[in-house]
Amino acid sequence: MANDRTLLGILYMVGFCLLAPIMDAFAKATPAEIPAAQIITARFVLQIVLLAPLAVLMGNFALPDRRSVGMHFVRAGSLLLATWMFFTAIREMPLASAISIFFVEPFILTLLGALFLKEEVGMRRIVACVVGFGGALLIIQPSFSNVGPVALFPLGTAFCFAIYMILTRMMSQKLHPVTTQLHTAVAASVLITPVLWLYDGSGIAALDPVWPNGLAVWTLLGVGVMATISHISITFALRHAPAATIAPLQYLEIVSATAVGYLIFDELPNGLTWLGIAIIVGSGLYVFARERARDQKLNKPTPPR
Repeated sequence: MANDRTLLGILYMVGFCLLAPIMDAFAKATPAEIPAAQIITARFVLQIVLLAPLAVLMGNFALPDRRSVGMHFVRAGSLLLATWMFFTAIREMPLASAISIFFVEPFILTLLGALFLKEEVGMRRIVACVVGFGGALLIIQPSFSNVGPVALFPLGTAFCFAIYMILTRMMSQKLHPVTTQLHTAVAASVLITPVLWLYDGSGIAALDPVWPNGLAVWTLLGVGVMATISHISITFALRHAPAATIAPLQYLEIVSATAVGYLIFDELPNGLTWLGIAIIVGSGLYVFARERARDQKLNKPTPPR
């Protein structure tokens, strides 16, 4: 039974890796006149529309208690900022390059876990984090020369998403995954919707909402639907399988993002970017291999005397 649950978790994680780049592709394909803030708003509002009935049907609909409301807003704000920076970045740079830079997030999460959750981090893992960050810099270098400071946005996304993950770890035992994602969407919508209302008609391209039509309607729907499905997938993956088992599979997202970028946008990474990708993936797999070996050693049964 345990093996079946682990296999189910792996399948959920593979599903996330295949679906998340499609969400990003919808965001990238959204016409330029639609501001990134509006794309994000559509993403979270649609998540509410999809998850609220599902939570009711599953009997998991619940309001957050007063003590956790602030935590939900901080968590949603971190995800909101991460999403805005990433959607802004992929409008200017190749999808695979942006996702590859983002994958320094596991290393940042490792360091933040040591700082805030008092998780043990050895010197080898710290070295692997530094090496992985160096791989990200290799990718940023050509991207920065082509698109400018926006190439740093996926790095900012990684920091914000790591904070989101730290808070998720702290809250994961209290709520069902569907309820957790619903609360996140509501809090994010409460934060971003007033911004669009205030800047409506301001003429500021990054924040002034535009009534969508034609292609924009379908891409915004695509962002919302794919974001909801992919994030539910990763939440259930973590519910069914150990993080150390499924975490290395997340690097499949680089492969699927490269394929989506090539098929839809005719984008392929250059040689320096491929080197950076290889360094990040290698460093990440090393960290997760060390983590899994450590867990196996700690869980090894004591031989009978």
